[in-house]
Amino acid sequence: MASSMKLSIITPEKKFYAGEITELISENNEGKFGILPHHIDYITVLNPAATVIKDAQGNTKKAFTSSGILKMIANEIVMLCDAAEWPEDINTKRANEAKERAESRLSEKNSSVDVERAELALKRAMVRLKISDIK
Repeated sequence: MASSMKLSIITPEKKFYAGEITELISENNEGKFGILPHHIDYITVLNPAATVIKDAQGNTKKAFTSSGILKMIANEIVMLCDAAEWPEDINTKRANEAKERAESRLSEKNSSVDVERAELALKRAMVRLKISDIK
């Protein structure tokens, strides 16, 4: 029985990560979840999160992963995300600006504001800012 599994994190721009891992922790609509080798087949919708990757060499890495879909089948995980970034690649100025814009939209009493979209933008910005401190 293998003690690792394959992980691929793919964004529209690139293959962000590919390798053997021993554990993955991320987040869906129900909260944080973890996947270990030989997990049952599983598909879920991803929320923006500080995703934790424990590689086969015992190293722990954290990355920002945005909304997307995760599929675990036959000891292989594929994450299709809108965006993925390592902490050192996060533009904190841009994340702060996005956070301020989202908070401003949410504070408006205007009924034309897409609240769900503004809340998702706020969550993405907050997770990016949180993970950028991990460097």
